[in-house]
Amino acid sequence: MPDRLSALDASFLYLEDSTTPMHVGGVAVFRRPKAGFDYDKLVDLIEQRLSLVPRYRQKVVHVPGRIARPVWIDDPDFDVTYHVRRSALPKPGNDTQLHDLVARLMSRPLDHSRPLWEIYLVEGLAKNQTAVITKTHQAMIDGIASLEIGQVMLDVSPSPRTNVENLWMPQPEPSSLQLVADAVTDIVQRPGELVENVRSAALDTVATVEKVFNAFGAVAAAVRTAATPAPGSPLNVRITSPQRRFAVARAQLDDLRSVRKAHGGTVNDVVLAALSGALRNWLLSRGENVTGSTTIRAMAPLSVRDADPDSGNNVSAYLVDLPVGEPNPVVRLHHVSHAMRAHKESGQSVAADALVKVSGFAPPTLHALGARAASSFSRRLFNVIVTNVPGPQVPLYAAGARMTEIFPVVPLAKNQALAIGVTSYDGGVYFGLNGDRDAMSDVDVLATMVEESVEELMGTASGS
Repeated sequence: MPDRLSALDASFLYLEDSTTPMHVGGVAVFRRPKAGFDYDKLVDLIEQRLSLVPRYRQKVVHVPGRIARPVWIDDPDFDVTYHVRRSALPKPGNDTQLHDLVARLMSRPLDHSRPLWEIYLVEGLAKNQTAVITKTHQAMIDGIASLEIGQVMLDVSPSPRTNVENLWMPQPEPSSLQLVADAVTDIVQRPGELVENVRSAALDTVATVEKVFNAFGAVAAAVRTAATPAPGSPLNVRITSPQRRFAVARAQLDDLRSVRKAHGGTVNDVVLAALSGALRNWLLSRGENVTGSTTIRAMAPLSVRDADPDSGNNVSAYLVDLPVGEPNPVVRLHHVSHAMRAHKESGQSVAADALVKVSGFAPPTLHALGARAASSFSRRLFNVIVTNVPGPQVPLYAAGARMTEIFPVVPLAKNQALAIGVTSYDGGVYFGLNGDRDAMSDVDVLATMVEESVEELMGTASGS
């Protein structure tokens, strides 16, 4: 019997519409080695590693009448070259051109008749660089132990590890009759799911997602954290198209650690404080009314210890009010540290070093789980999602090419104009800002302000 999508995974298929693509992405920049790093090498690498992610050869098939959730089946027409694509910028390609390409690619929905992922090799970058852009539907990331294609293509050495590629033969595609028969069997064994399936088929998906996340404590945690709606913000608008803008910011991990050492808290607190300062300046640049009590509520998913090892999803959503009305950067940091300390003292949150050990290069999976958590909440509860996931502090390679930077692309939740992903890697901290094209026409301005806010905090550390 084919694997059936969980209620949560199916919800992300139903949640997707013409304005809200439900895929998570990443942009990795590589330094091209003397031996080269081209499309053929990338295709060969992906083919060798596909056995590590068998879901990437499977597609979603709906049960006739939608009497049960969809199932995963092997794609008999699987073609790796359909999923691994190439693009190029006019030489010498710069960051702005790359970010425009990322925005265009992320705006396009994935083809639901095929396995739900794509990879693009981007050539033509200046300074002997190549970029790899990944897109994976959130329905495929079903737990903290899941692997994403961007993870398995990376090695800790310039010499790729050897994989024994098993001969893959797709299982026969089940007939419509077989799909219905299997669904009836499941309904008999679990009759309560019939009501849930009908509700999902009617696109009442927000209730389904909230129901599932409630099991993991995420909604309950949110209610405990904030009993009142999020403050009004230009970050909460009606999204009318799938078109996006993408920008990045960079920092050095040692600089953030120096701020933490000077003022206390955690590196994550420093990141949120830096974003608070950037969002403050961004609001002021737009002529928004900013007073001493102005806040922007961020949903900051954190990996947690779960009493149930089989629950699969170990990410809870915590809400923190960023003190954008506070002009003093040190006071902003103390406010954030105080707000986050309560989550840490709950005994659930997992330390950064433990996250790195979860499944090798874990950021793609954890950013996806953070985005899934965001989609379970009403837009009235938060203004912006911020996923901050630590990565390994050693260089990684793909087919001998050293990865120099990695930027997350976190999808927008319903009626959310901005999503921010943060990943630390090999001494750097990389911010990916994904914004609605109309509502966030100045997302590049905000990215610049993030770097300026980090510098402001560094100045307080050196003077302390």
